[in-house]
Formats: sequence, structure tokens, C-alpha cells
Amino acid sequence: MLRQSLQQKQQLKLTPQQMMVQKLLQLPVPLMEQRIKEEIESNPALEEAAEAEWEAQEEKEINGDDIDTDNDSGDEYDDASEFMEESDEYVPAYKLSVNNQSPDEEQREMPIAATNSFQDSLSMQLGLRNMNERQLMLADYIIGNIDDDGYLRRDLYSIANDITFLQNILTDENELIPILEAIQELDPIGVGARDLRECLLIQLKRKAHKNAGVDTATLIVEKGFDEFSKKNYDKLKELLHIDDKQLKDAIAEIVKLNPKPGQTYSDGNEGINQVTPDFILNNWSGKLELLLSSRNSSKLRLSPLYEEMGTKKPGNDKQQREAASFARQRIDAARDFLDALKQREETLLKVMYTILEYQKDYFLMGDEGLLKPMLLKDIAKKTDLDISTISRVVNSKYVQTGFGTILLKTLFSEAFQKEGGEEVSVKEVKNILKELIESEDKKNPLTDEALVKLLEEKGYHLARRTVAKYREQLELPVARMRREV
Repeated sequence: MLRQSLQQKQQLKLTPQQMMVQKLLQLPVPLMEQRIKEEIESNPALEEAAEAEWEAQEEKEINGDDIDTDNDSGDEYDDASEFMEESDEYVPAYKLSVNNQSPDEEQREMPIAATNSFQDSLSMQLGLRNMNERQLMLADYIIGNIDDDGYLRRDLYSIANDITFLQNILTDENELIPILEAIQELDPIGVGARDLRECLLIQLKRKAHKNAGVDTATLIVEKGFDEFSKKNYDKLKELLHIDDKQLKDAIAEIVKLNPKPGQTYSDGNEGINQVTPDFILNNWSGKLELLLSSRNSSKLRLSPLYEEMGTKKPGNDKQQREAASFARQRIDAARDFLDALKQREETLLKVMYTILEYQKDYFLMGDEGLLKPMLLKDIAKKTDLDISTISRVVNSKYVQTGFGTILLKTLFSEAFQKEGGEEVSVKEVKNILKELIESEDKKNPLTDEALVKLLEEKGYHLARRTVAKYREQLELPVARMRREV
């Protein structure tokens, strides 16, 4: 039975402008630059002002003068109607193309070197071997299954089935095994291995200078690899009947090997990852100065041409009305984007100034021991912003200081109470834990129970499971895996 009823409820909805600001807030500098370029390309009402023009505009704003938004290019564009032909067959240029480049702008192109891929290099090496057409075809299929680390992760049975069903060529594992062995003889050494053990064996067997250490290392990988990977050295010596010196020489040979041979091949197209700071913090003799990176926002402005087209009253001509309507839509979208950029900058600075005030001692001295416990809700309370907004601001954002470039997210940590009641950051506890592990005797590494006792001596009372959790967060293995000969 259908019934009608009235219900009253409250619902929070974000406006499109607020949604745009939230999306822009979480973008770091490189992505922000890309977003601005995309907006300029898609909206012809936005353009990038020249540096001198931007500085003059800022100076006028500071002095309180009115900014002249009229076009200064003479009488060329005195009337917007001059841009439109009155013929019904004419299609306005703004509907066909957008050109945001100045006639005087210098055109620069970066040449890109053409190089072969890792798989292409292997195929070229195979071409120099005495193999028939069928063997080369099967080898190319195997090479296509080798990943960027240089490993063949799939078994030969599955590869043989793929070739049979997809290429309509009947083959089996017995035919593919000698072809895979030929691939494993190619460079880089170790390529085509099906697991780490096989990769290390290939490299050890191709050692140019054989010695006792290489022979023992080969024996370890062949017969005692599981014990070696678990660093169970006592059982390994008993199993292979070797002494400490032989074991040490063998390990010295094994650590020289490359566990990922495919990564030694560089195609020259991989760039260097570089951190771009969103904030710059200068310390002028104890006085901190915070700057927002200029790359966070481009020198954007509304196009004077589109402003004129949008403000002039269109005539009765259909094309003029369409052009004026299009210009107004683009101008409204451009103003929304400029407002969102301004709100983003204000929010970024507001949050960063609050963090700076909260962790002032740390930013002055650069000592992580001075970091205070700080949560997202602490900054949200001081800035009167939502926690989700604070999270978007600190996510993937960096601040450049005199003692390094710091990820903002790492400044946040929970509080830990010492024996005397003093509250310190968990980050400080982790640093002490890391120092204890780094300074330990590697022949007898500290267990988690031993670490608990050492931390208690320093006034930090933690449970063993808490120490284990912090150790895992620091990506440090258990005591047995840290042991060295």
C-alpha cells in the first residue's frame, strides 16, 4: 500500500565550489602545476600573466589603486563584434581552437632519445645465437613473460599451454627448457631465473674467478638456502660441515650478487624522483619566516578579451549572442577556479602557521627530541577546520627547512608518558629504539625482551608487543634476522 508522508531532516551538502577547494587542497606542488595547466588549456578565459605585469598588479592592489582591466592593445579590439562575421555560414574561431600562447613566446622542444626496452635487448642477444626460426619464436614468447626484475614468474607448463592455444604451435616443457637455459646465459647475469635461489646460482656459476668462497657460496645456495635465508648459521655450519671463516667468506660472495638483475638495465627514460616542497621555512637568527612555494599557484588572470565579450550587450545577431553566452560561462568558471586557488592558499598557510606555532622549538633547533605530541584534531581545534581538511593539507605536502625537507605527516604522533609523568612524542621513543638496535652487537642482536629492559632504564615503560610494533613500523627485522657472522 502506497502512502505519502512529510519528513523533515538535516543534510549537509558541499557546493561545487567547496568540492573544488577540497580537491585542490590535497594536491602537492607537481600535481597542482599540472592541474593549473589543464585548467588553462580547457578554459580560454584564463591566461597566465607576464611576470612584470603581475608585479605591477600586486603593487596596485597593495597601494589600493584600481586595477585597469581594459585591453591596452589599441583600437584593434575596440568592439567585440569585430571578432564575429555576420555571415550565417561563419563558425566562430573560439568553437574550433584555443591558443593560449603569446606570439613572442619562445618555442622549446626537448629531444627524447630512442632506446630499446629490456625485453628488446634480450631478443637482440638471442639473434646472435645459432637458433632456428621456431626456437627464436618460442624464446621471444618466454622473454615476453620475464618481468622488469628479470624473473620468469610463470611456470613453463603454463607458457607451453599458452603457445599451443594462442599461437597454434604444439610445444611442451621439454622443448622450452633448453631455450630457457639459453636465455639464462644472456646479460644481465641472472636473467630468466624462476626464483631467487636459481638467480643466485646462475650468477655464482658464471663467476669469472673461482675461489673457495665462491664454491662454499654455491654449496650454501644449492643445499642450505632455506637455513641461509633464515640466518640459522649454526645449523647451516652443521649441515655443510664448514667453519666460521668459510661461512663468512661465502656470505661475502653472496652479498655481492644482484637479487634483481633486470633492474640493472636502464632504458634512459626513467627520471630522478625529486621532492618539491610546498612550503619554505627560513630561520633568520631565531626568527622564522614561512613562505608558500610560488609553484603552488600560477600567475593567472582573467582574459581581458573575454571580459569585454561577456560584459558587452549582444545584438540581435545569433552568433553574437552565442559568443557572449559562451564568454560569460567561461568567465564564471575562471572566477570560480581563481577563488578556489585563493582559498587553497589561505587554508594551506593557516594550517602551516598553526603547525609552526605548535612545533616552534623543533623548527628552531631541528632536534627531533623537541617534537611535541600532535594529532590532527589538535590542529583542527586551533584552526576551526575539519579534521578531514587538515588531513588533506598535510597529505603528501613537504616543508623545506634549514635541516632538510620534511613530510608534514611525519610531524604528527601520539603522546607517550615517561616515568616522571613527562609527555613525549612516540617518534622520540622510536628514535631511541632505532639507536639501540643500530648500536647492538650484530653477533648477538637484542631481542624484543632485551629492548624492553633497556628502554625501562631510560624511563620508557613499554610492553613487549608495543616494542615489536614500533620495530616493525621502523622496518627493522627480528633479532634472528639481524644476526651477522
